[in-house]
Amino acid sequence: MLFVLVIFSFGCTENKKMIVDETPFQRKMNTEFKDASKSPLKAKDLKVFDGLDFFPYDSAFVVTATLKRTPNSEWFDMKTSTDRLSTERVLGVLNFELKGESYQLNVYQGEKLMQTEGFEDYLFLPFLDNTNGASTYGGGRYIDLKIPEGNTIEIDFNSAYNPLCAYNEKYSCPIVPRVNYVDLDVEAGVMAFKNH
Repeated sequence: MLFVLVIFSFGCTENKKMIVDETPFQRKMNTEFKDASKSPLKAKDLKVFDGLDFFPYDSAFVVTATLKRTPNSEWFDMKTSTDRLSTERVLGVLNFELKGESYQLNVYQGEKLMQTEGFEDYLFLPFLDNTNGASTYGGGRYIDLKIPEGNTIEIDFNSAYNPLCAYNEKYSCPIVPRVNYVDLDVEAGVMAFKNH
């Protein structure tokens, strides 16, 4: 019995380590970051990079949202981390429940991106939550989505990732609108980047 208890205790301790390469999303992220031709990392960080830190995958952070489309929404200039402005519109509002609470987030469509081959149905979901500035990047995180045929869409917060400017200030990253705040610790997806 003691042997089982020791193994169980050891297993619990091990599970607290940050998981690397557990899911296809995590493997894809790490592969891209390790590839010098694609990586957003600075040369000095790439030399010592062995993988991003992720929260352990948690199915509780996979939700089905109702999409309320806003067909007459106007284009606006979304601020970025540089002087560049990104022309976006609110394609719709996502309503969902997470951890027993109801939330809504705006989902955006970029004017330039929707005219780019392969990105015609791309949707941009930037969000802020209570982990920002602690275990996750202070400026919030992003999720990539696609326009659904119907009025429901799956949001997997386990695929939340940092803006590229979290790794290198040379990038121009859209600033998450304050309206897209989830009043919760979203402990899923990519964690804050630690320079070594």
